Amino acid sequence: MSAQDSEIGSGQAALAEQATLSTGEYIQGYLKRVRGGELGTLPIIIGLVLIALIFQSLNQNYLTPVNFVNLIVQSAGIATIAVGVVFVLLLGEIDLSIGFVSAVCGVVMTIIFKELGWPWMVTIPAALIVVTFIGLVQGMIITGFGLPSFIVTLAGLLVWNGVVLILVGAGGTIILQDAVAVGIANAFLPDEWGWGLAIAIIIAYAAATLLANRTRRVEGLTTTPMPLIIAQIVLVALFIVGAVYVCNQDRGVPFVGVLLAIFLVLFSFIATRTPFGRYVYAVGGSAEAARRAGISVDRIRVIVFMLSSFMAGWGGIILASRLRSVATNSGGGNLVLNCIAAAVIGGTSLFGGRGRVVSALLGALVVGSVENGMGLLGLSAGAKFIITGLVLLAAVLVDALARRSRVRAGRA
Repeated sequence: MSAQDSEIGSGQAALAEQATLSTGEYIQGYLKRVRGGELGTLPIIIGLVLIALIFQSLNQNYLTPVNFVNLIVQSAGIATIAVGVVFVLLLGEIDLSIGFVSAVCGVVMTIIFKELGWPWMVTIPAALIVVTFIGLVQGMIITGFGLPSFIVTLAGLLVWNGVVLILVGAGGTIILQDAVAVGIANAFLPDEWGWGLAIAIIIAYAAATLLANRTRRVEGLTTTPMPLIIAQIVLVALFIVGAVYVCNQDRGVPFVGVLLAIFLVLFSFIATRTPFGRYVYAVGGSAEAARRAGISVDRIRVIVFMLSSFMAGWGGIILASRLRSVATNSGGGNLVLNCIAAAVIGGTSLFGGRGRVVSALLGALVVGSVENGMGLLGLSAGAKFIITGLVLLAAVLVDALARRSRVRAGRA
């Protein structure tokens, strides 16, 4: 070995040693990041625990297997739509049309089943293509004419609301009769399938976590100490096992929960492991800097609005499946507010460039938990709106305060 090679090897070893922190050093660094505004999922976890304790103290049926399964099914539609909202918010944009776009997808799917009798493997993709085209049109209008996404998607909200009213017609309701479509939100896994799925998820999570840590170590980046990695894997495993056990005490693991997990894994990979995902964060951080770096900002925006409509379509399918029908009021009410609130409450910044796909799930659990608890208490619609609004306001305030802390700490 030459002297130069020896120096390079020594440098790499020193770099790896520097990147390997002790458990105490890592915890101290984490606490410092929290004080600097890097809160991560900590506020959401605390919020979910407080919500559970409050509603359980008011109604003993809140923390029961039946209600736990109901919560998963009720939150799945909102979480699915919120996945697309996360990407839109990462750009610093907004999409107000998602509620009625989701309704368009559900209505188109139901009408095709009823009038044309197509099989589900053709009908569902056809309905999703329709709403993805809606996202393409809205994205091209926003980028082509330089219009604010708020105005364009607000117009879309009105247009697609009208389309739903016309498609459903005077009857007011169309029953969804396809067994596969109905089963999306109403089918449950047998107990043994649930346990098999839990084992597979735990193994996959452990392998991915260990591989990611090994990759960071090879590249000379700071890594999480192995005791903390093991503790993290154990905690996740306990949560998954506990969730499956509770579900199996009732009807079993909902199929829609498995579908949502697939969406979260897929789009988390897209956001963090692909050039497109990195471009989305770059555009959201600074559109001008991204443009100067050679990124086609307009193309990224159009694709994101297509993605938003696509996931809204899936949300509409899930909601139609859960209700086994579509109606003139599909996509209305507080659906848009809940989906946007889910993304924001979950930790996605309204300022763009900061957030994770898992925010959709965490925020949807908060929104769903609050609505579920208020439903058990029999609160009025007015009270529900007030409480949900206060929860959203609290999340935005936490985001704003954390942003100020990051600026003061030089982390923004």
